[in-house]
Amino acid sequence: MSNEPITLTAGDAEATVVPGNGGRIGGLRVGGTELLRQGDRYGCFPMVPWCGRIRDGRFRDGAAVHQMPLNSPPHAIHGTARDGAWRTARVTEDEAVITYDLVDPWPYSGRVTQVIALAEDALTLTMSVETYDSSFPAQIGWHPWFNRTLDGADARIAFDPAWQEERGDDHLPTGNRVEAKPGPWDDCFGMPDGVDVTLTWPGRLELRVTSPEQWAVVYDEQEAAVCVEPQTGPPDGLNTLPRLVTPLEPLEATTTWRWTRL
Repeated sequence: MSNEPITLTAGDAEATVVPGNGGRIGGLRVGGTELLRQGDRYGCFPMVPWCGRIRDGRFRDGAAVHQMPLNSPPHAIHGTARDGAWRTARVTEDEAVITYDLVDPWPYSGRVTQVIALAEDALTLTMSVETYDSSFPAQIGWHPWFNRTLDGADARIAFDPAWQEERGDDHLPTGNRVEAKPGPWDDCFGMPDGVDVTLTWPGRLELRVTSPEQWAVVYDEQEAAVCVEPQTGPPDGLNTLPRLVTPLEPLEATTTWRWTRL
């Protein structure tokens, strides 16, 4: 099938999926109100086969050291799949399945499948990475850009992490875990019982981001948007806490955004 934009509907919720632009969610409208920042770089893009920054763009797999392009010098950031064209595998009124085959500069062959499922009060994203060839380290995550302001109301962020990954001057975790500090943030937080972050636009909408995964990056240093990024490990996780994709065991992750009118 093609990689043309897809519109999903459920009740008065509408999501736009843009396979040709990195497999991202281009828009999410609830009752006609757009929740995601608009623009080719925004919406919500998948972070795969890694999340956040890789230190100096290099990661080790056994004896091999691999160099990724430094697209956020001096580091590599947010994976390769957001820069590629995904293909549409299946579409219904409220669900789309899209796929992306890993290619250079990623040194391993594999396929990423993303399922976008819309309900009247929630959007659920599920992603898997599988290989029929060599095993390799990988990460999965999502990077939504939620509009900071909805109908004049500014978003409030509420969450209760077990720890914050201490951030070095290079924007990467130092390996130390510290108590959560007040924002603004561009920081990774640990949530051993699963990601659970609530965005509230007073008088407008409450949106709860959950995931069985145990890490989330929260970014609110930009005036236009706030980001809540569930992921399978911390930034630089290919080096510090890799998850392994094998021919027998894919890497899978999911996140749900559930909203309530206020």
